Amino acid sequence: MSQHRQLAAIMFTDIEGYSALMQHNEQQAITLKNRHRQVLQDQHKHCNGHIVQYYGDGTLSIFQSAVEAVECALAMQQAFRQEPKVPVRIGLHMGDVIFDDEQLFGDGVNIASRIESLGVPGSVLLSDRVQEEIVNHPEFKTYSVGRYHLKNIARRVEVFALDHEGLVKPAPYSLKGKTEEAEGRNRQGLRTFSKLPPKSIAVLPLVNMSNDPEQQYFGDGVAEEIINSLSNLKDLKVAGRTSSFQFSGRNIDLREVGEKLGVSTVLEGSVRKQGNRLRITIQLIKVEDGFHLWSEKYDRSMDDIFAIQDEIANAITEKMKVTLMEKSRNRIKKPTTKNTEAYELYLKGRFYVNRRGASIITGIKYLQQAIKLDPGFALAHTGYADANLMAGLYGLLPPKQVMYKAKESAEQALKLDPSLCEPYCSLGTYYCYEWNKKEAEKNFLKSIELNPRYAQAHLWYGLNYLTWMKGDFARAEEHGRIAIKLEPLSAISYGIYAQILHTAGKFEEALATCKAGLELDASSFLCRLYEGYSYLFLKQYDEAVQIFEQLMKLSNKHNFSHGGLIMAYCKMGNYEKGRLLLEDLKARSLKEYIVCTVIGIAASWVNENLDEAFKYLEKGYREHDPMLLSLKYEHWVPDTLRADPRYQALLDKMDAPEKLPA
Repeated sequence: MSQHRQLAAIMFTDIEGYSALMQHNEQQAITLKNRHRQVLQDQHKHCNGHIVQYYGDGTLSIFQSAVEAVECALAMQQAFRQEPKVPVRIGLHMGDVIFDDEQLFGDGVNIASRIESLGVPGSVLLSDRVQEEIVNHPEFKTYSVGRYHLKNIARRVEVFALDHEGLVKPAPYSLKGKTEEAEGRNRQGLRTFSKLPPKSIAVLPLVNMSNDPEQQYFGDGVAEEIINSLSNLKDLKVAGRTSSFQFSGRNIDLREVGEKLGVSTVLEGSVRKQGNRLRITIQLIKVEDGFHLWSEKYDRSMDDIFAIQDEIANAITEKMKVTLMEKSRNRIKKPTTKNTEAYELYLKGRFYVNRRGASIITGIKYLQQAIKLDPGFALAHTGYADANLMAGLYGLLPPKQVMYKAKESAEQALKLDPSLCEPYCSLGTYYCYEWNKKEAEKNFLKSIELNPRYAQAHLWYGLNYLTWMKGDFARAEEHGRIAIKLEPLSAISYGIYAQILHTAGKFEEALATCKAGLELDASSFLCRLYEGYSYLFLKQYDEAVQIFEQLMKLSNKHNFSHGGLIMAYCKMGNYEKGRLLLEDLKARSLKEYIVCTVIGIAASWVNENLDEAFKYLEKGYREHDPMLLSLKYEHWVPDTLRADPRYQALLDKMDAPEKLPA
């Protein structure tokens, strides 16, 4: 039997869930399989592809050109997304193969197969080698979905997805498939590494060595301040706080930290705080070989905490051989406050705000106290602004009570330190809730200009402005993906990206994104909430009800989950159950703060007469309820409400900028 080698673009396809469908509905399974083959054959003929093998519900084929292979995959997937939809995974790689008349094999085939296994139905995944071949072809739009150790493949492969309208676009770092469990071990059992940026670092939370476990806020806070300080250096890649802190309290493998966060060094250490005395121990370690580049021990008083942080930041920049501009050096050495008591309160405040949920209210109290002790403490003002915005957005406190406070504190922070990016992000969010598009976008863009690596700015700009105010879903998704790249281990980033996808009507992608976020944090409220909404609009009502009922218990009947459950029962046709839940929600609103828009939308699902729904929506308008922003584009607004003239009148009022009362 003759054999020959050749360079080829290799394509694998596979119908997801085909075997299960055969057992459930054999005729439907055969119909989908036939449609899969017909589309495959038509497009391969058009793009000069050669189908080497059919196997069950999948295929293996090759092309002489990577461009033609990608063109074929795109056309196929766009066809499969039309009714009747065929849930197909497609993976492409460019490599050397061994070919004979009956078989195709070699490392190139293995990599293509592994990439297809990572796929999400409706997406097209490409290896980095294919990406290199098509990079100069502007007709193809792609984005990175992360780097993966594929099973039995020595090198770490960066995988890309096509970013075209109509395709499913998986969230970065969310793919699951045939990956190497031993992450990068070669046949001799030695660790192999993809090239990591030499000037890159992750700062882990300092381990609390004090007798009091409540002192953990201090170790977290000191680490966060070092991250903020180092983030001002343009030449240094600093892993995001949320992703770095995923390794808190774990017996970690520093190589795992380096690979997952894409950094070559890790700063770790411990802190012991007894009264006014501190002992901080720090080590800067190379992840590849565990070599200690630098270590130091500080036995000081609390009064020296700012000097210690400056020393650490400057020592790191020296060891990392980062060329500092004078402006960056000044930013590192700039003190935040000289009041150590205010600083401790600030650290406590940030600690509780970062925990989200009801802890935000606790954080607000600590930040208030910090500002009272030192009104000139710029970072305390930025933390206080963010905390109040979150309390209003998540329905923890009435928006009139907190939104203007957020604006005042953000503006005060900029007076104290105009170089901060965070207050501009806060102001961008505030102006969204004043329905002032011009001021909102201006502030968001300024925040991103000052610090393009500030993930929160990309998320809030993407959701609040681009998605809910503008309906520019393509740009919103782009910023969501940037945020996940900056914070690959943050469930919050996945949750907000899922909100963007859901509003865009991409329910399958939103669901996959939520599941990826829940793998990072099983208790993520946002990911669980939008998992429920995604199931709801995929018409998987039993799954949606199960999620919302579970979330009601876990969140102490948070009004967002309460509203989702009402909607789910109504979508199932169980209006009586929905009505009972609505009455309970209204009764709760007499004793606690419930978001007016949630009640209004729930009422519009339950009642044919929409007077009650608009009563609550108008009340939300008067209170500048943040959830009103979602009315124009979100899918939970029923058609009956959209058809009512009062709906458009409400949107028209929101289009005219109106200041929130002080």
